[in-house]
Amino acid sequence: MENTAIKKKIVLSAIQPTGTPTLGNYLGALKNWKDMSEGEYDCLYAVADLHSLTVRPEPADLRRRTLEMYAILLALGIDPEKNIVFIQSHVPQHAQLSWLLSCCTQFGEAARMTQFKDKSEKHPENVNVGLFTYPILMAADILLYQTDFVPIGEDQKQHLEIARDIAERFNTVYGNTFKLPEPFIGKIGARVKSLQDPTQKMSKSDPNPKGYISMLDEDSVIVKKIKSAVTDSEAKVRYAEGKDGINNLMGIYSCCTGKTYDEIEKEFDGKGYGDFKSAVAEAVVEELRPFKSEFNRLMNDKSYLTKCAEIGAERAGRLAQRTLSKAMKKTGLFQL
Repeated sequence: MENTAIKKKIVLSAIQPTGTPTLGNYLGALKNWKDMSEGEYDCLYAVADLHSLTVRPEPADLRRRTLEMYAILLALGIDPEKNIVFIQSHVPQHAQLSWLLSCCTQFGEAARMTQFKDKSEKHPENVNVGLFTYPILMAADILLYQTDFVPIGEDQKQHLEIARDIAERFNTVYGNTFKLPEPFIGKIGARVKSLQDPTQKMSKSDPNPKGYISMLDEDSVIVKKIKSAVTDSEAKVRYAEGKDGINNLMGIYSCCTGKTYDEIEKEFDGKGYGDFKSAVAEAVVEELRPFKSEFNRLMNDKSYLTKCAEIGAERAGRLAQRTLSKAMKKTGLFQL
């Protein structure tokens, strides 16, 4: 990969091991990661375990979920030989660069981050400094690899902006060191909403488990959740304002089958919501079947996962050290 980095643009994607991703995560982003990894980019994929420490997970749970998330990335079809797939804490340069960038970040701009404010209000018993400096570690994740593009959702835009601001300030003070990353505008995935409250996005933190589908839910659970999804009283499958529940199910069905909304409306013309929900459930089950099968196979081969993680960390570390050494030299740190 390193030999082609000059020719190809570099894309970095990271995901926290804080629970199994939902169908919304899959259709909105993860499904596209495999396509992206086989295209015109050099891709790095990270399990961002350091970021998850801000919520103080149970150590045994964190270890288990980290390995599971690594397996999820490979089960998506991401080739660990063609791409760099690694666990963040295995590459110490992330934490090292984060300190250098912290010293180049203004307190005011870090304090303005909306995610810090939101999480502080939701968890007043644990407003730790890691929660405050989280965007700086994220900036280090991105800038270490001279990343060109970062696939982000709406809630991460502010984090990419501060990463650019920090990089720009560092470059101004110490000379050109970091590439300024851009948001990755790729194939638009579905914006999947809660099955029980279709005005809100699907989230694994939803207190109502019927509101979300986990990528590893049993087939019977998926069918049950979709059949109990909120709809409306019109009993007509069509995409329209005020039909949030049906619009959501149509979006899911479209992503899983490739059918347009017009085609879906024609397919279910004269049929009720029961038929439609059954078809959506079947489409989701079939969509996730290959992924779940591969995930289970990988989790039964932990030695393979460990070996891939070791190789991924070594390859990521080589790239990361180039940037870290450059940044350390620029700031005046004495190096051996």
